[in-house]
Amino acid sequence: MKIATVYILIAVLGSALGQVLLKKGMMTVGAITLSAKDLGQTIFRMLTNPFVFIGLGIYVIGTLFWLTALSRVDLSYAYPFASLSYVIMLLAAWIIFKENITTLRVLGSFVIIAGVLLVARR
Repeated sequence: MKIATVYILIAVLGSALGQVLLKKGMMTVGAITLSAKDLGQTIFRMLTNPFVFIGLGIYVIGTLFWLTALSRVDLSYAYPFASLSYVIMLLAAWIIFKENITTLRVLGSFVIIAGVLLVARR
């Protein structure tokens, strides 16, 4: 496996883990409204939540791996791998957040996986 593909997969995992932590953090922050009056306080509440803060950090690290991968491979090769985050999110939503996952979502995930395997064959 090419090192760029490893970078891409680390980026996808970082993105997914970051998103899970962001969701967990925002569940504790609660519903927000982006109004000019409360924007500063809202941003402070989000950034001081440890799940949001760590989630953003992991997301940034994943972005660094993504940029490294993009410096080595074509975007048309790398970008389809990003769709794997949908599959990871589906599993995380089901396992961590106990969300109801429909059969169509599972089938859609298999289509995504098949597409990524086709692209990876080069």
